[in-house]
Amino acid sequence: MKVFYSGAFTLPLPQGHRFPMEKYGLLRRKIADELPQVAVLPARPASDDELLHVHSGEYVASIVEGSVSAGAMREIGFLWSPAMVERSRRSVGATIAAVGAALEEGVAANMAGGTHHAYADRGSGFCVFNDVAVAVRIAQAEVSQPTGARLDVAVIDLDVHQGNGTAHIFAHDPGVFTLSLHGAKNFPFRKESSDLDVPLPDGCIDAVYMEALDKALDTLDMRFEPGLVFYVAGADPHEGDRLGRLKLSFDGLRVRDNRVFEWCWKRRIPLVMAMGGGYGTDIHATVQVQTSTFAIALAYWQRWRGLAPAMAGTGKMGIDA
Repeated sequence: MKVFYSGAFTLPLPQGHRFPMEKYGLLRRKIADELPQVAVLPARPASDDELLHVHSGEYVASIVEGSVSAGAMREIGFLWSPAMVERSRRSVGATIAAVGAALEEGVAANMAGGTHHAYADRGSGFCVFNDVAVAVRIAQAEVSQPTGARLDVAVIDLDVHQGNGTAHIFAHDPGVFTLSLHGAKNFPFRKESSDLDVPLPDGCIDAVYMEALDKALDTLDMRFEPGLVFYVAGADPHEGDRLGRLKLSFDGLRVRDNRVFEWCWKRRIPLVMAMGGGYGTDIHATVQVQTSTFAIALAYWQRWRGLAPAMAGTGKMGIDA
């Protein structure tokens, strides 16, 4: 399974910064140790032309040139640096590359990405460019051109924070369905309107979450027929997350991931995964959640590739679902 990685470019963050930059290196090493069938490949940087599929020329220029205002950078949450620009470009490039791999092989991923708070004209919440939105637009353009048929895309965003930037970007696009399960009282405090929003209460546990997710997937099934799914698999609904405020267990998150992959597998819809957030009090717990997600993705990639027998039942991957 192909996974694209942009973590060779790290940000110069001050001591105690809330963004856990070290998790990417830890995750890469853990995947190498535990999931040797995952091919971790370097991501190329997205070009200005690719970014302009979504982002305004003025915003892209301000980020690239370093002329973005101090206030705008405070909203993003980072200090401007050439490394920030390069990493942001490569995070988008990783998701673009994962689209091509998923269309060929069924499942592929960005080891980071899921930067869903970025709007067309501004960044926010540790998100500079919106990697999923750019990759969706490019996939629509490239897949539709040879056949003239529209590629319909669903974004299933299960990060604990609403994908406000993604929802706003695709608000008037009938070819993109945005689904977001998120903490009702969590950031962003002013929500956008997704095609389907499912706000969850603080302290939400596994059973409540899964009932909400099953209903949401049923609604998606009734309202839309995607040819490609983008899955933002945030680790931050975990009960040990500093910023999440939900109470999903490790097993609950495994069941969540299985539900999404099984939903796509039954319909033979290729899936592109981005990792979204994860801010565990214990960073190793976040990495364990994400490693589990990659293990599930690998198992479904094997099914696509005919390398493993089909599993009986719905959503079962070694645990009750």
